[in-house]
Amino acid sequence: MGIAGFVAGVTLWGVLAGLLLPRAVYRLSVESGMPWRSDCPAGHPLTGPAGGWLGFAVCPRCAPGARWHGGYAPVAGAVLATTLVCLTLGAGVGARPELGAWLLLVPFTVLLCFVDQAVHRLPDVLTLPLAATTAAALGVAALFTGTGGSWTRALLGGLTLGSVYLVFHLIYPPGMGFGDVTLALTVGQILGWYGWFVLFAGTFAGFTAAAVHGYVRAALRRAEPGTSIAFGPFMAGGALAGVIYAGLGLGMGLDLASDPVLGAGLVP
Repeated sequence: MGIAGFVAGVTLWGVLAGLLLPRAVYRLSVESGMPWRSDCPAGHPLTGPAGGWLGFAVCPRCAPGARWHGGYAPVAGAVLATTLVCLTLGAGVGARPELGAWLLLVPFTVLLCFVDQAVHRLPDVLTLPLAATTAAALGVAALFTGTGGSWTRALLGGLTLGSVYLVFHLIYPPGMGFGDVTLALTVGQILGWYGWFVLFAGTFAGFTAAAVHGYVRAALRRAEPGTSIAFGPFMAGGALAGVIYAGLGLGMGLDLASDPVLGAGLVP
């Protein structure tokens, strides 16, 4: 496959995945303890594939062309987010076997980010299956030659980061929700695949970005000091940064694996 075909395939996947996200975002963006939305804003039942979870963000029973609004991700925003993330991963990781796993995780991760941003919630109905899917997808990727990481280390990374987040949650639940803990199982696997330094760097990047965001909002008086923020997008951003760092390092032929600190088993 040439570079043009590679870019076209990654772009197509991002666009198609983004088109199917708004309905799921709309249904999942509810406060804790509330049932998932089953009707459009006008009260029409949501029907379609997978019990109404899959479909475009247009209610066929509303006025022609009417689009849902209020608490859901706009179509353009969802498509732009998934496409940009997919293209970024394609550019950073290249045609390595693990790229298939990363692309598979993109729509679910973007979905979680939109929901967390809307209602500050990371539903376990998504985070737990996502962790299992990540383990399975990386297990398949590890069967091929040319991978840039280790499946065993990925599993250990997920357990390690999940345990760290669990400690934070137990110490201060308002500052670290349990949804962040379950999402850490996936983020830890993604970063751990490439090495322990990548796991640390990606995690640190997420915390740093969240802290800067909080300080900027406080400085602009858009939030009071101590106001909670949606941490899921920053966890995902840290994971993306770690993957790109490792992928570009391998692609540029950097001898990261020979460095006991930077490599830490970067290449199996």
